[in-house]
Amino acid sequence: MLDKELKAQLEQYLQMMEGDVLLKVSAGSDDVSRDMTELVDELASMSSKIKVETTELERTPSFSVNRVGEDTGVTFAGIPLGHEFTSLVLALLQVSGRPPKVDQKLIDQIKNLEGKHHFESYISLTCQNCPEVVQALNIMSVLNPNISHTMIDGAAFKEEAESKNIMAVPTVFLNGESFGGGRMTTEEILAKMGSGPDASEFKDKDPYDVLVIGGGPASASAAIYAARKGIRTGIVAERFGGQVNDTAGIENFISVKRTEGPKFVASLEEHVKDYDIDVMNLQRAKRIEKKDMVEIELENGAVLKGKSVILSTGARWRQIGVPGEEEFRNKGVAYCPHCDGPLFEGKDVSVIGGGNSGIEAAIDLAGIVKHVTVLEFASELKADSVLQDRLFSLPNVTVLTNAQTKEITGKDNVNGITYTERDTGTEHHIELQGVFVQIGLLPNTSWLGDTVERNKFGEIIVDKNGATNVPGVFAAGDCTDDPNKQIIISMGSGANAALSSFDYLIRNQVKEPSLT
Repeated sequence: MLDKELKAQLEQYLQMMEGDVLLKVSAGSDDVSRDMTELVDELASMSSKIKVETTELERTPSFSVNRVGEDTGVTFAGIPLGHEFTSLVLALLQVSGRPPKVDQKLIDQIKNLEGKHHFESYISLTCQNCPEVVQALNIMSVLNPNISHTMIDGAAFKEEAESKNIMAVPTVFLNGESFGGGRMTTEEILAKMGSGPDASEFKDKDPYDVLVIGGGPASASAAIYAARKGIRTGIVAERFGGQVNDTAGIENFISVKRTEGPKFVASLEEHVKDYDIDVMNLQRAKRIEKKDMVEIELENGAVLKGKSVILSTGARWRQIGVPGEEEFRNKGVAYCPHCDGPLFEGKDVSVIGGGNSGIEAAIDLAGIVKHVTVLEFASELKADSVLQDRLFSLPNVTVLTNAQTKEITGKDNVNGITYTERDTGTEHHIELQGVFVQIGLLPNTSWLGDTVERNKFGEIIVDKNGATNVPGVFAAGDCTDDPNKQIIISMGSGANAALSSFDYLIRNQVKEPSLT
């Protein structure tokens, strides 16, 4: 079940177990059960602290990870390999008594939750966003006896997933009711449960020398460069890591041959934590106003002040804005082929967009689904020639150019897409079960109103120093009018904006508001 290299790594981790763990296995005669049993037996053979017993759980095949004599509430329905292998290793260590690497504040929040909470997360083993959700819910189960969690592999329990109309992962249920979907941190889960920070926690914060708005690579770079100058620095982040959290593979960050988005974000966060930076996560900016200082109002009502501000709010997936897109989101309309592609195995899907992202998505999906139809608005594809060559070599892909999407149709889920030939005006309808939208990014800048100058695309206009039209307000990354939206460029522009902010502070005396 485990190759030699993976087994060697696992043996090292298992040596870190602190107490005995009991794996309760519910298996049948199917192939998944046989493979799961083989994995469990292999784990037990590698550590004297792992015991195994057969039982009957709610789902078969599945196994639970428990302290001896105690139901810990951590269950894997399916085989936690692929991206979920780390989730399995961490569960073994944490159930054995090894403390999870979580801030004490979060630990206290988890332990103070009252009432019974049973979580079910539907995942795909190819999803890079799913492990964070699985691991967060497992930690909560280990720390609070009133919380339990079952990870469910949608491929192993395909009928169950389809019966619940699950067409995007991760999808989380709490006590049988829909709770949320997509990547969620422990903080975000607790906030959804009503255990997050409110405006009162920001009431007495002193003004910042540099206040960074955003949580992506540009923000992390800006905050680190500012903090290295020894000045008071803060970050307001709706979601630390931003769009990079949803990036499957990164192969163009110089000096790092390949990494995955979540791993890259974890490294960014660790680097930020090395400095005296006040990180205010799960907070969204609502309004900006220039007075003696720059004031940022958050959606929770709190107001933060900065002698200078760096806007690095990034961008989000651009929507096509046609009937059916919003109605069938996560019901056949998807934006991440790496996460949600396996849910469409054997089905017909379309990819909207002929740039690099769209063609890469089509190539990936072609290996999973029955057929892929690419719809490109322009008269030719915009993707790199090497990607186009690969695409046209695939037997189950159709490419339609000059195609304007008019509507995504469906009843409970997507059942088709309607498009018009732009050169002839002829309308067509294709029957399919999934639509992957890959048409670029939209800057997260609408909250700025008319205060900060933006171009017709909503991008913040900056000069070579990252300065905006508002004195003391700088911007960096994908939210700006820089034509090249790349991680490495965003980080460089974040550093540039921080150095420019420091120069601004040196050259300008910014008065702090009077306390009277």
